[in-house]
Amino acid sequence: MAYALLVLLTGTNLPTPLYRGYEERFGFSPLVVTLIFAAYVAALIPTLLLAGPLSDAIGRRGVLLPAVAAAVLGSLVFALAANTVWLFVARILQGLALGAASGPLTAALTELEPTGNRRRAALVSTVTSVGGLGLGPVLGGLLAQYGPAPHVLPFVVEIVLLVPAAAAVLALPAARARARWRPRRPTIPGDLRAVFATSGAASFLAFAVIGVFLTLVPAYVATLSGSGNLLLGGAAVALMLTCSALAQLVGYGRPARTLELLGLPLLAVGLVVLAVAGGRSSLPLLLVATAIAGVGQGLAFLGGLTAVNQATSADRRAEVLSSFYVVIYLGVGLPVIGVGLLATMAGLLDAVRCFAGVVAVLCLVMLWVLAVARRHGPAAGVAATGVAGQPAGRP
Repeated sequence: MAYALLVLLTGTNLPTPLYRGYEERFGFSPLVVTLIFAAYVAALIPTLLLAGPLSDAIGRRGVLLPAVAAAVLGSLVFALAANTVWLFVARILQGLALGAASGPLTAALTELEPTGNRRRAALVSTVTSVGGLGLGPVLGGLLAQYGPAPHVLPFVVEIVLLVPAAAAVLALPAARARARWRPRRPTIPGDLRAVFATSGAASFLAFAVIGVFLTLVPAYVATLSGSGNLLLGGAAVALMLTCSALAQLVGYGRPARTLELLGLPLLAVGLVVLAVAGGRSSLPLLLVATAIAGVGQGLAFLGGLTAVNQATSADRRAEVLSSFYVVIYLGVGLPVIGVGLLATMAGLLDAVRCFAGVVAVLCLVMLWVLAVARRHGPAAGVAATGVAGQPAGRP
């Protein structure tokens, strides 16, 4: 299941270093790049809301197999793309695939954890998620820069990698329907809303940074470095996500709220350094900013997902986790549209610097909210919860 999540996320981020080439090939602006990305998020979010409860009702396999099929179709459309419309169609298919798979796969990882350790299941999920986000740009940039058919080969490789993922999904036991499913408005249990709101807000900010890195930072790196090497742009994105994954491994086992309280200020510092790097046209400073922001993003994301995962009952897990991923992908998709519009009007460097400053301030505001909540309550309840949801004493 972790492999399936990794490969699906890798595929959705293969195009990251290729967008600059698509801009030149099909003749569109940075705003169109962000709109292509937004189309992906627009398909992903409603699918998340439908697929989570559906998989709770009919079992994981019945939802995950169509998700893998949609991912294959998305890669195929990218490989055959002849104009900008094909890119929109491909991204919508990828959004459908990841939207259908994210909640059920995360729930399956929790259910398959041998000892029922939800904290460890959350770690596997978050590390795999950022691993896929980071592997996609590197693999796409590597194959496009040094292999034949730069806009075809990455997606052919992705289709091949999806075959074992489909086999893994097929190996899941066929579950009997536990309930009659019908579309409904997603709800969060009342006792979970405070944790969901604070963890969701922190993760929204963390993934807003991811969204800008995945769409615009490769071009930002090219502008600062003066190099058109596709692997360089993808590697900058991968550096952030590698630091995120390493931070999660180091932070594993600490209380969820502690991780968020550590992650948010680091994210803010990384963004401030990113803005300074653009002002000084310094590529080394940009890499430092990327590493710091990556550590902050990883800690904030792990803390948020751990808090929500520990507080959720088994019969609502995929539904609640799917709703949590909606918040995350809103963070990925919405702010980057504004940054793309600003880049079209004022230039890429100024747009990224403005974004960095605004989100850094919001991180500090969210840090204050979490600190107040921790001071006046039991660390949002979940931070003091044990591995399997049993009281474990206050941290």
